[in-house]
Amino acid sequence: MTLRMTLRSTSRLAVAALAGLLAMVPARAQAPAGLPIIRDTEIENLLRDYARPLFRVANVGGSQTNVIIVNSRAFNAFVANGRRIFINAGAILDSRTPNELIGVMAHETGHIAGGHLARLREAVERAQVIAAIGMLVGAAGVAAGAATGGVRSGVGEAAPGAITAGAQIGMRSLLSYQRGEEAAADRAAITYLNATGQSAKGMVETFRRLHNESMFVARHIDPYAVSHPMPADRIAIIEPLAKASPHYNRTDPPALEARHQLARAKLAGFLDRSDAIVRRYPPSDTSLPARYARTIQMFRFGDRNRAAAMADDLIRSQPNNPYFHEIKGQILLETGQPAAALPALRRAVALAPNSGLIRIMLGHALVASGNNAVLDEAIRELRLALQAEPEASDGYQQLAIAYGRKNDRGQADLAAAQAAYHSGDVQTARGLARRAQGSLPTGSPGWLIAEDIFNQRQRRN
Repeated sequence: MTLRMTLRSTSRLAVAALAGLLAMVPARAQAPAGLPIIRDTEIENLLRDYARPLFRVANVGGSQTNVIIVNSRAFNAFVANGRRIFINAGAILDSRTPNELIGVMAHETGHIAGGHLARLREAVERAQVIAAIGMLVGAAGVAAGAATGGVRSGVGEAAPGAITAGAQIGMRSLLSYQRGEEAAADRAAITYLNATGQSAKGMVETFRRLHNESMFVARHIDPYAVSHPMPADRIAIIEPLAKASPHYNRTDPPALEARHQLARAKLAGFLDRSDAIVRRYPPSDTSLPARYARTIQMFRFGDRNRAAAMADDLIRSQPNNPYFHEIKGQILLETGQPAAALPALRRAVALAPNSGLIRIMLGHALVASGNNAVLDEAIRELRLALQAEPEASDGYQQLAIAYGRKNDRGQADLAAAQAAYHSGDVQTARGLARRAQGSLPTGSPGWLIAEDIFNQRQRRN
């Protein structure tokens, strides 16, 4: 009995150590769950334009490869689910030029093209085996120590150290493998940038900035206990390769630079505190990005009616910029003036007809206007939007309200079920789907969608 109790205790220790090893696996080795995601058509389109030529030369294109913005101020990007690049908002805000951010994306494209995610899983398994062997040796020592009272040759005292050493060896093996992957992705990034006629100077400058920011703590870091090569080491390797390119001194096209600065301003306006926005864009800065940030700042912290007037000033500067019309429409909609928002949002949709997110906002404004004469327009816009954004729960919510106002209970319940399902509330979705089937013709497209929702037991990824 004593021996079995000791072995059970040791097994719990081994499981805990293995769990710790898995917890230290880099983020890109695991599918993110519950990440705070930012959705914005303007910034997403910019990132797609950055990624498209890289994906093409790396041969990783297709509809399954996309770029997602994470609401985090840390300078970071990672790959997950095989073909998704996650870019932190902080990486966009801190990238002073398009080229700097494109370098980050080229590096992550290298991870996708190299199949590093799948290979990292194999490395994790190998590291677990290494760790498990050490743990089993340690467990045997614990058991022997328990059986002998822990006095023979000090076995009982040394065994816990063997368990810990096994986990450390496994972890260092995994980290060594990942550092090799990171170096390979750096080299691949330079290859992609050369192939697309772009400079790798942005990569060098990014690593140099990271090195300058970390130089005071770098001397206390064990370079063998981190998942990435140290910035100074990366600079030493990639700078000669970057400078050897005929494109090294090539600068970003002015139009791309302008879009990049507007994207940074938009993020700052929506994410930063008011005082931080002022520091980044002081009153003396009259550039278009500064005015964009101050418009959003006024919307969030100041006089919202004045914010709408400031949006009009942006529109006068660039009448065909759909996102300036979008921000005016958003300001009016979110200040309780949905009818007044309609002209701006209709214009934004006309200028950016492929944006499902802007169409959802237009549909929301049409529904919120309280004018039953525009309900058919709202339903049309929302259905078009949901073709582009099939998982947008807020779009289904507005569609449910529109159908409810038209007394179409079957379609209203179906849209509400879809809204609940895409929000992750499967239980509510199933109940609404079954109710919708009571009002929809059996076997109709809507009835079949409701049946599919009812048959779900958990939210699909």
